[in-house]
Amino acid sequence: MLAFLLRRAVTGVLTLLAICAVGFFLLYLSAGDTARNLVGQTAAQEIVDRKSAELGLDRSLVVQFGDWAAGAVRGDLGRSWYSGQPVAEALLTRLPVTLSLTIGAVLLSAVVAVALGAVAARRRGAVDRALQITSVTAAAVPSFLVALVLVVTFAISLRWVPATGYIRPGDSVVGWLSTIILPVIALSLGAIAAISQQIRGAMIDALRLDYVRTLRARGLPYSRVINRHVLRNAAGPALSTLGLQFVVIFGSAVVVEQVFAIPGLGQTAVAATGQGDVPLVMGVVIVTAIVVVLVNFAVDLLQAWLNPKVRLS
Repeated sequence: MLAFLLRRAVTGVLTLLAICAVGFFLLYLSAGDTARNLVGQTAAQEIVDRKSAELGLDRSLVVQFGDWAAGAVRGDLGRSWYSGQPVAEALLTRLPVTLSLTIGAVLLSAVVAVALGAVAARRRGAVDRALQITSVTAAAVPSFLVALVLVVTFAISLRWVPATGYIRPGDSVVGWLSTIILPVIALSLGAIAAISQQIRGAMIDALRLDYVRTLRARGLPYSRVINRHVLRNAAGPALSTLGLQFVVIFGSAVVVEQVFAIPGLGQTAVAATGQGDVPLVMGVVIVTAIVVVLVNFAVDLLQAWLNPKVRLS
């Protein structure tokens, strides 16, 4: 087990290093004449050169990357070129907002998807076909379109919840829930469709295995066979899909946060990209990469716990 975890940890670190290196060089190579953009197109050349030296842009990219990486290891991701705020500080105030939406959507997706997948697997026929059609339809609708429909219906027409904005849980738990419920639903529909289909397929395959018939022949209640054995057998493939959907939801939050005017990483990424604020964009890239690597590591760990054969793969 320890060797399995070490292999996964090394793979995650190497993946993170590769993402950081590729992201850094692509962003800085595409930034253009950053110093000129910052001081204005009509500024004298000596002012531009002074600004370039101040930002360290007069050095080679390899040296700049080395300095950035050395700072990143210490938790220093540099400063925003426009606001002067430390990048790490800016991201730490926004990351919890995006994570609250993502984790809420993942939990909702997991609970609803397991219930729907189990019902579809046990009730083959009209119920199964209806759930499959609904799942395929939900998966085909973009999250931003779902978000717009939810805003128009529940925020503007019915006035049940606010249309935009974000209230921190420390200020009001009820207010916080009212501001995240629609974004969470918008983000979770596609994941519910994907995970429920995976649960359904895995449970149907498990129900055909000999051990299920043996357990039933021994007199175990059908519900106990489903809950303690079949669902555990189907959990492995579902966990892989859940991990993938976590990454998809985290990425989709960029668009959904714009619809609901929520101050998360999405708003930061869009604003920084529009301004050409490369250090801030790079900070968003590395934070996203860390989240993805940690989620994949957690999924691998759960897979190994559920299925010992995975540790030997």
